[in-house]
Amino acid sequence: MKQIRIQGNNLLTGKISIGGAKNSAVALVPASLLSDDVVTIDNIPNISDIEALNEILQYLGAKVTRENNKMIIDSTNIVNKEIPEEVSKKLRASYYFMSALLGKYKHVEMYFPGGCSIGARPIDQTLKGFKALGAEVIEKDNKFIINAKELVGNTVKLDMPSVGATINTLLVAVKAKGKTTIENAAKEPEIVNVADFLNNMGAKVTGAGTSTITIEGVEKLGKCHIDVIPDRIEAGTYIVLGALIGKNLKIENIIPEHLENLLTKLKNMNADIEIGENYINISAKEELNPIDVQTLGYPGFPTDLQQPLVTLLTQCNGISNLEETIYENRFQNIPYLNEMGANIEINGKSIKINGPSKLVGKEVKATDLRAGACLILAGLKADGETVVTNVEHVLRGYENIIEKLTNVGAKINLEEV
Repeated sequence: MKQIRIQGNNLLTGKISIGGAKNSAVALVPASLLSDDVVTIDNIPNISDIEALNEILQYLGAKVTRENNKMIIDSTNIVNKEIPEEVSKKLRASYYFMSALLGKYKHVEMYFPGGCSIGARPIDQTLKGFKALGAEVIEKDNKFIINAKELVGNTVKLDMPSVGATINTLLVAVKAKGKTTIENAAKEPEIVNVADFLNNMGAKVTGAGTSTITIEGVEKLGKCHIDVIPDRIEAGTYIVLGALIGKNLKIENIIPEHLENLLTKLKNMNADIEIGENYINISAKEELNPIDVQTLGYPGFPTDLQQPLVTLLTQCNGISNLEETIYENRFQNIPYLNEMGANIEINGKSIKINGPSKLVGKEVKATDLRAGACLILAGLKADGETVVTNVEHVLRGYENIIEKLTNVGAKINLEEV
């Protein structure tokens, strides 16, 4: 077990460089299996989720070479065998192997994926896509056996614009016969990154980033290269941190357009922010306006940033309201924030944040990835010492977080317990 110890209330100044997007990389790595040659993925983040995916690649027999933030993956001689539960449960993104293997071999056996406990995360929309293309799905004792005599293109209308279901349908459709159309597709930048990767292999995908994606099936996919886009959630987390305790804190290697909704909210709060071509400069201010926030699919406010943002909302002058529309269990951080001195009321899917609040250090628990980020931000703002336990969740999604924060003046350590 690991924990993070923080001595709080130190101004942070300097530069934080953003790594590759977790939510993109965890789809690109399984998607590499669709290639009939060797693929190279650059700007891979140094996070534990990638290590878990690499474990599955090697279990299947892929040859993987790691060079700094580059992965070279040769899956020409992989064996399509059952992916056991002890491997698949390590992360939600393991289910991208389900669609890649089904798309390549028309057969896959694996157990239900894992991930953070942030509410119901069914894969019914993913299975809907599989079935529409001709697959038969057998589910027994948490295990899926999925077969298709052949995969044939079809129209798949998702009940909601799910990122996972959009990517999974995309992966299973690229080698199907004929044309597949995904309607009500999610529009996240990570989906565009995956579509670009597939097209670099020789796939025929159009419309990624819109609500309608079209895939013309091809027989073979070849050698290619892709760069993982910058992580907009990591960037957003550190931008929020800058608004909390920054002094000319520069967040670089970002795509500001991917953060437009967050930046708009910060401007509404009267935050001290400068937006450059590929960077943000931000400093803390004493007078911040309260705001209202509702999480939505892209380009709306991202659910993955609402928990870190709540820490900042505790410092606003007045009442902020936040509604979580994506996951029903994303307020597990709130009791810990209240223990640290926040004044937050939970009412179903909404919270009311009464600010400003003086935060003081406590021992708190990271219940999931973004809750952990929220509590680390709170500890960096708080007076005294904060200990965040169960931080394996955080290490799944934030590359070199201790090093990056230490380099800008944070007093923060990772400890084994």
